[in-house]
Amino acid sequence: MNIGLLLLFLVFCQGSHASGLITNVTTRPDVLNIGSMFTFDSVIGKIAKLAITLAVEDVNSNPNILNGTKLSLKMHNTKSSDFLGIVEALQFMENDTVAIIGPQSSATAHVISHIANELQVPLLSFAATDPTLSPVQFPFFVRTTQSDLFQMTAVVDLVVHYQWRDVIAIYVDDDFGRNAIASLGDKLAEKRCKISYKVPLTPTATKDEIRKALISVSTMESRILILHIYTSWGLQVLEEAQEQKMMDSGYVWIATDWFSTILDTDPSLPLVQTNNIQGVLTLRMYTPDSQLKTEFKSRWSNLTRARRLLNNTSFGLNTYGLYAYDSVLLLAQAIESFFAIGWNISFSNDTNLRELSGGKLNLDALNIFNGGRQLLKSILEVNTTGLTGPIKFDADGNLLNPAFEVINVIGRGTRTIGYWSNSSGLNVLPPEKLQMKMQTNGSSAGTQKLYSVIWPGQTTEKPRGWVFPYNGRKLRIGVPHGVSYPEFVGIKGTDFSGYCIEVFQAALNELPYGVPYEYVPFGDGIKNPESNDLLHRVQIGEFDGVVGAITITTNRTKMVDFTQPYIESGLVVVAPIRKMDSSAWAFLRPFTPMMWGVTGVFFLVVGTVVWILERRTNEDFRGPPKRQFVTIVWFSFSTLFFSQKEQTGSTLGRFVVIIWLFVVLILNSSYTASLTSILTVEQLSSPVKGIESLVTGTEPIGYQRGTFAEAYLTDELNIHHSRLVALDSAEDYEKALKKGPSAGGVAAVIDKRAYMELFLSSRCGYSIVGQEFTKMGWGFAFARDSPLAIDMSTAILMLSENGNLQKIHDKWLMKSACSVEGAKQAVDRLHLKSFWGLFLLSGIACFLALLLYVLHMVRQYYRHADSDIECSQSTRRVKSFVSFVNKREQEVKSVKSSSKRRRTDRKSSNKKVHRQECSSDGLDES
Repeated sequence: MNIGLLLLFLVFCQGSHASGLITNVTTRPDVLNIGSMFTFDSVIGKIAKLAITLAVEDVNSNPNILNGTKLSLKMHNTKSSDFLGIVEALQFMENDTVAIIGPQSSATAHVISHIANELQVPLLSFAATDPTLSPVQFPFFVRTTQSDLFQMTAVVDLVVHYQWRDVIAIYVDDDFGRNAIASLGDKLAEKRCKISYKVPLTPTATKDEIRKALISVSTMESRILILHIYTSWGLQVLEEAQEQKMMDSGYVWIATDWFSTILDTDPSLPLVQTNNIQGVLTLRMYTPDSQLKTEFKSRWSNLTRARRLLNNTSFGLNTYGLYAYDSVLLLAQAIESFFAIGWNISFSNDTNLRELSGGKLNLDALNIFNGGRQLLKSILEVNTTGLTGPIKFDADGNLLNPAFEVINVIGRGTRTIGYWSNSSGLNVLPPEKLQMKMQTNGSSAGTQKLYSVIWPGQTTEKPRGWVFPYNGRKLRIGVPHGVSYPEFVGIKGTDFSGYCIEVFQAALNELPYGVPYEYVPFGDGIKNPESNDLLHRVQIGEFDGVVGAITITTNRTKMVDFTQPYIESGLVVVAPIRKMDSSAWAFLRPFTPMMWGVTGVFFLVVGTVVWILERRTNEDFRGPPKRQFVTIVWFSFSTLFFSQKEQTGSTLGRFVVIIWLFVVLILNSSYTASLTSILTVEQLSSPVKGIESLVTGTEPIGYQRGTFAEAYLTDELNIHHSRLVALDSAEDYEKALKKGPSAGGVAAVIDKRAYMELFLSSRCGYSIVGQEFTKMGWGFAFARDSPLAIDMSTAILMLSENGNLQKIHDKWLMKSACSVEGAKQAVDRLHLKSFWGLFLLSGIACFLALLLYVLHMVRQYYRHADSDIECSQSTRRVKSFVSFVNKREQEVKSVKSSSKRRRTDRKSSNKKVHRQECSSDGLDES
C-alpha cells in the first residue's frame, strides 16, 4: 500500500486537465474506454492478448450485446514489472476508463487495487489468484478466475487421499507464492497434516539458486513436493530436479496450474523437457465442454495455424485465455445492465487530489468514475454462460462451483486421472456428471476417487512419501541401560535382547521397506536411567527413537510420538503376604454373621409355618407342647439335608416346603462351593489392602527409579515425597519388602504390572494386593511427526493379529505357577445381599400360605360351627374359634354331620326352637 501511495505522487509527469468537475456522457455513448494490462510475452499473457482481442471484436460485432455501443480497448504491456503496472493503471484513469481487464500479477493487483478503490474503477483480473485479494479490503477488485484458496484445497485433498502427512512447499517468494502457501498450510492443518519444510525462491530465481534449494530439499525426510511458481522458469526447477536424481522412484511432484498452463500453451515440448516431467501431477482449472467452447477452440486453431504460416509461431489455448475472453464478455453484459437501469457514464475530479494540483505531476487529471459502484454491482450480479461455463459470483466475490482437473504427465502426453470440485471433492467423474448422477441415484455416486497414477520412476506403486533423512545414516535408537529385569531389555556389550527388543525387531520386519538403525545404550548399567531424560534426547534430535519399557503418558506425548501400545501395563501394589492361621471354626467362614443369623431365623419361621398348616390334618405335628416344639425345630433343620421324616399333606404346606427346599438347595450349594475354596485354596493376607490404604497410611513406599510412578504418586495421589523410596532392581525390591517399614524397608512396592508379574514368578512370599489403579501401555517413541511412528503402529497391530506378539510374550514373560498362586486374593465371604431375593421369595410364600389358611379357617368356622350355639361375647367367640382351629379335621367333620342330623330331626318333628344360654362357654342355644 505504501508503494502505491508513493508512486501515486511520482509517476505522472504529463497529464491533461479535466475541463470541469463533472463530465457527463450520454446515457448510451457510442464508445466506451476499457483497458487491459498484463505481460504480453508471458505464457499467460500471449494467450490472453489474443483472447481479449477476439472477445472485444465479438462484443462489438454483436449489436445484441451493447445495442450499438462499442468497446474501445487499450492494452498496456507491464513487462512483469509492478512499477509499470502502477504507471499504466494511472494512465488508464487519466483517460476516463470505465474498467480494466487485469492485472496479471497478484503483486501488482495488491497495489493498483488501492488506486481502483480511490477512483472507483473495477478491475477484472483473469490471472491474479492470490487468495488474500479480498473484496472486503479491495471491493473494486473482481477475480474472474479461480482463487488459489480452492486450488490449495484440492492439493490438500490429494495429499490426504494418498495418506501422506508432511509436504515440502517450493514457491516463489512474493504475494502470489507466499499467500497461496499460507492457505496450503492452513488447509493441511485442518486435516492434521503440515508443511514440514518451505523453500522460497526469488521471483527471478537463477539456475544456481534453484540447484541449492533442491539440494536442501533432498536432505529432508518428506518426499511430497508442492511446486507453486511462475511459468517463466518453472520447467527449470523440474530440469534441475532431474539432474539431482529427484525425479526417481519415491518422489512425488504436485505442481499447481502453472504447469498445466505450460502444457496447454506448448503441447509439443522438446523431448528433453518431457523426460524431466514424467509422473508429475498437476492441476488445471476445469471448464466443462460446451458447443460455445468447441466452436471457439476451432476458431482458435484456425487463427494459430495462420500465424504459424506467417511467422512460424504457434501456441495452444490455456484456461487463462478462456477466462480472459469471459472477462470481456462479463464486462460487456454488466455495462449493458448498467445502461438498462438508466445510469450515465460520468467522471469527476477527486477532491483529495485537487489539493495537490499544480506542479509537474498534474494529479488532478485523475478522475473518479461516478458510476463505478453501480457498474461493480452489475458485474457481481451477472449470471450468464461463457467459454468457461456458468459465470456467477457468490457472496464472497468468488466464481461459483470452482473445480480442477487432476492431470498425470505420462510419456509425451497427459492423462486426466480425476476431478476436484469444492462441493464433492475428488472423483473420477466431472463435476456436472457427478451432480447429475447423484440426483439420479440419490447419494450413490460411486466411491472411486482417482484413476491409477504413473509416478516418477515409471512405477504404479504409491510412494511412501518420506525417507529417512541424511541418506546413508542409520537411525539412532536409544535403549535404557539399567539393572532391572533383563527379560524386557538386556544389554551385554553390543548384544541387545529382551521382550521389548524382540517386539521392535519383529515390527520392523513387518514394514514393507528396510530401516537402517543402530541401538545406542543410555545409562551406566548401575542404576536405572530416567525415562523422561531418554525421551528428551529424542526431542532434541540426539536419538531418532527409543525402545524399552516406556509408558505412554499425557506429558510424554507432548515430547515425542508413540506407537500403538504393544503391552498393557498399569501400576499395581505388591506387598508381603502371610498364610491365614488354621481355625477350628473355619467352617463358619463361608457365611457372614448376618447371613448365618437370617438363615437360622428362616429355618425356624418355615418350620413354624408348616406346623400351623399341617397340625389339623397331620398326626406328626400333634401331641404335647414339648413334642410339638421339638417337631418344629427338627423339621426346620432336617430340610437342610432333605431328610425330614414328617410328611406334608396339605396343599399350602407343600407349597411352602417346595419354595423353602429350593432356597435350601441354593444355600447348600453356595456354602459347599465357598467352604471348598476356603479349605483347598491357600488363603493369603496382608496388612496392605491396596493403593487406598497406602495413600491414607504413613509407611514408606518403594518404586522403580526412572519411571513415571514417582510423579504419579506425588502429583496425582498427593503422597508426600519423603515417603517414597527409589529402588532399581528386583533384588532391591525383595530386600526392602523383607525389612519392612520398621527396619528401614518399605511396606509395599508400586510398579508396572508386567514387571511385578515377572517379580512374583519366583517369589511366593509376595502378592499383588488390590486392583490395578492405572490403565496404561508401553510404546516405542519416535521424534514428533515421524511417519515411522504410524507405520510401526500398523506393524504392531499386524503382530497382534497374526499371534506373533503373544508368542514373543510367552517366550520372555511366561509366568510360573508361583506367580499365579501368589496373585490370588482371599475368597470373598458370602453376604446376605447375595441371597436376599431368595429369602424374600420364601417369606412371601409363608405369608401367602398363612393368609390363605386363616381365611379358610374363618370360612369353615362360620359354616361348620355348631349352629345351636351362639356367642354372646367377643372374647368367648375368639376362644371358640381357637378351640375350633385346634380340633382335628375329623372332629370338625363329625360335628358337621351331627348338626346336620339334628336339623333334620327338628324339621320332621316341628318342634319349637328354644334359646338356652350357656354359662360355661358363652354360647346361646335355641
